[in-house]
Amino acid sequence: MDFAYLPSPSTGVLHLGPVPLRAYAFCIILGVFVAVWLGNRRWVARGGEQGVIADVTLWAVPFGIAGGRLYHVITSPDAYFGERGEPIRALYVWEGGLGIWGAIALGGVGAWIGCRRHRIPFPAYADAVAPGIALAQAIGRWGNWFNQELYGRPTTLPWGLEIDRAHRPPALPDVATYHPTFLYESLWDIGVAVLVLWAAHRFALDHGRTFALYVAAYTVGRFWTEYLRIDESHAFLGLRLNGWTSVVVFAGAVACLVVSARRHPGRDDVPRLLKGEGGSERADEPAPDVAVAVPVKTGAGDER
Repeated sequence: MDFAYLPSPSTGVLHLGPVPLRAYAFCIILGVFVAVWLGNRRWVARGGEQGVIADVTLWAVPFGIAGGRLYHVITSPDAYFGERGEPIRALYVWEGGLGIWGAIALGGVGAWIGCRRHRIPFPAYADAVAPGIALAQAIGRWGNWFNQELYGRPTTLPWGLEIDRAHRPPALPDVATYHPTFLYESLWDIGVAVLVLWAAHRFALDHGRTFALYVAAYTVGRFWTEYLRIDESHAFLGLRLNGWTSVVVFAGAVACLVVSARRHPGRDDVPRLLKGEGGSERADEPAPDVAVAVPVKTGAGDER
């Protein structure tokens, strides 16, 4: 038996009677739970109230799912509104197709609403959940593995991902193994989470700077994996749409880091902010943040 490849699951759905249990959905849900757990730990360690992160996330998640799906449909319209498209399938979120850019953008709107309702500063919330979002993405990417989607170019490397014939590109029906870009990005996201946790603990990364660092670090890896992918996508000047988006978002995140560092040096005093008093601590004071060790595993969704 040849083990010189990574196998794909035979199915991404289990049936409990008439109820389908989709692995893609479980990956997304597990990722959300991890993000809330870590975000809550970080929030409480800074003086925030227990449970607030979960309450705000209840607003962020549905907005994020809607935004992710909307971005996917807008950037891949032919599958739904083309000559052979089925418009109703634009609503089939469980089949995959959540664009991270739309999820972050509209999810941010939902989080902002939740922060307003709970009277907490939105930048402080974003900083608390930033590394958890990276871990959520790392977990969610395994949904692509179950769905056999968003893989990279053909490869003969030992870790090439075997794709069933039904899920292969029409132009490459006899090519079985491809770059497992889901795995590359999952490992990168874990690294981003570790980097953000370390940097937030070591430096004064408040007032949105922790979140900006997460965004900047993520886009670097996303640009690389996007370059490897061969799924259908719009391209401009030889670069895929999501590649251009990575470049623009990276530049915006770096700009936010610089501007925030100049306007709001030092650390936020979260308890005072929650009381509406404002204020920040000196940059040279000890950082009362929490660093959580995240084990990196090389073994064992859709974000576009």
